[in-house]
Amino acid sequence: MAFTKPTRVAVIGAGASGLAAIKTCVEDNLEPVCFEKTDHIGGLWYYTEDVVEGCACVMKSTVVNTSKEMMSFSDFPVPKEYPNLMHHSYVMKYFHLYADNFGLMEYIRFNTEVMAFTKPTRVAVIGAGASGLAAIKTCLEESLEPVCFEKTDHIGGLWYYTEDVVEGCACVMKSTVVNTSKEMMSFSDFPVPKEYPNLMHHSYVMKYFHLYADNFGLKEYIRFNTEVIRILKQKCFSSSGQWEVQIRKQDSGEIETLVFDSVMVCSGHFSEKYVPKFRGVGDFKGKMLHSHDYKDFRGYENMRILVIGLGNSAADVAVELSRVASQVFVSTRRGSWISTRVGDNGYPFDLGMSRRFERTISRKLPFWVSCKKLEWKLNSRVDHRLYSLSPVHPPLSQIPTINEELPYRILTGFIRIKTDIERLTENCAVFEDGSSEKIDCVIFATGYTIGFPFLDKSIIDVKENQVNLYKWMFPPGLEWPTLCMIGCVQPVGALMPVSENQCRGEITLPHEEGMWNDINAKQKAMAKQYVSSKRFTIQENFIDYMDELAEMGGYKPKLLPLLLKDPKLAIECIFGPCTPYQYRLMGPNAWAGARDAIMTQWDRIHYPLQTRPVEHDDKKYRHDIIYFTFHVFVVISISFLLLCLII
Repeated sequence: MAFTKPTRVAVIGAGASGLAAIKTCVEDNLEPVCFEKTDHIGGLWYYTEDVVEGCACVMKSTVVNTSKEMMSFSDFPVPKEYPNLMHHSYVMKYFHLYADNFGLMEYIRFNTEVMAFTKPTRVAVIGAGASGLAAIKTCLEESLEPVCFEKTDHIGGLWYYTEDVVEGCACVMKSTVVNTSKEMMSFSDFPVPKEYPNLMHHSYVMKYFHLYADNFGLKEYIRFNTEVIRILKQKCFSSSGQWEVQIRKQDSGEIETLVFDSVMVCSGHFSEKYVPKFRGVGDFKGKMLHSHDYKDFRGYENMRILVIGLGNSAADVAVELSRVASQVFVSTRRGSWISTRVGDNGYPFDLGMSRRFERTISRKLPFWVSCKKLEWKLNSRVDHRLYSLSPVHPPLSQIPTINEELPYRILTGFIRIKTDIERLTENCAVFEDGSSEKIDCVIFATGYTIGFPFLDKSIIDVKENQVNLYKWMFPPGLEWPTLCMIGCVQPVGALMPVSENQCRGEITLPHEEGMWNDINAKQKAMAKQYVSSKRFTIQENFIDYMDELAEMGGYKPKLLPLLLKDPKLAIECIFGPCTPYQYRLMGPNAWAGARDAIMTQWDRIHYPLQTRPVEHDDKKYRHDIIYFTFHVFVVISISFLLLCLII
């Protein structure tokens, strides 16, 4: 059984041809909507004394030139009593009989003039993960016609957990919890429900995606179990800007080629596994896999396990396995700074790290000062040198690894940090410091290689994970900028609202030279800040990049006018977390609920935590409030003066 929405057909005019068109549409289970400029059917056969420009009309004495049998509709003969050569009044009677007999009048909108007929731009959206859902919704907001192709049978991309290992499809672990809080990762006009935890398990993320898709009616635009195998310029691309999208239906294997006006690639960049080469890999007799293929701890009990890498996936895998394995070793080439999801006073860490005022100040400070500040904060929790974690580079030269439990598992001895691997033997790992350990299993948590196998290298040529895209979206050099990449960026923060902002707005692109200048400038800035690594080639600061996209699209919040118009809201925007709702306050497709979402964001943060009534010492509480209010007043006063100078 299947439910398909009928094709909606616009019929222009309710004359003889229009009536026939309506009836034929109904016969073929289509949904006709007829627009008729006047208040009657019949077209030119309807006689009127008035002269109406643009509407033909018979003379008062007009008689048809063809006989009634030759002019009848094929399944509705003219009544026998009508004359063979009919006066226009008989023609009109016949039209009314025909329309009433087949119930055509209900499909006609009288006194409705069609001013223009434009073909909607047809957009292919590749992938129905977070970026794909945002792309579909944005297309609908802009009156475009999206068709989304999803390789699997579900939405959610890598956030959909499955026990199966599917090559080319990234997937979270069974225990995965997001590293960004719910308010920071919400889509800009659809806050995560207040009852959801601040740091969501992947199952809650999937629930949120379904709520979002159902609320905005996105699923009807998705073709599931449909793989995109090739995207090519159409032969007439130089004049049309159109693309040929070759798809394969997973159930039948049928291959089909469709033409689209534009393409939005939302398939992500976590698909092609990267496995570094070590001496002796072929000699190792134990179990070997990439973290892409790891699901949960079952089957690893009592093993001696080596995890290669010290990113988020490596830390998650190592911590989970350390509870059941005999011993877990983590091999790291350069070490890593370790951060935590839980920040000051128990709030999510990213709420404190994503504030406009602090970001403005940090941009004015020397880079080394910001690094030392963060280094002190991270070392105050865990002495990285003591725990053998300390890298030689400062904390802002990499993306810190986020894991609360890693230091604890190191402290208890269940995890031991090791240097880079020198070689593998049949059952051992030999490290660069000369030590060796017996190993039963090696897990490569070494990341992914960025690639888009369905795109020709002449469009995007990725080398060493370097992606040459203007604003991380547009390939330079195309005659028509009708293909863009969504989500091919690594923000220091949540990706979902970034992908949404990439989809929004109407922007003007510079010429090719201007695009390359911007690309080269971004790559130069990254090379200056980050360590040389394939991991750090598409990095962006969350607030800076969101503002950059919003500025281009015309929806960046104007804080100084807002400070004069709505100071309470402006203060929350400047000193509170820079949540995505700020980008719906003004500009195209602004959301009427944006202000309320911002002003109530702390209520949604508190709600899932306050599950038990707690009594306060009122006297102490009042003293704390006065003390806190005084300091906030001082900070805001100084901050306002600085902000005025900066702005």
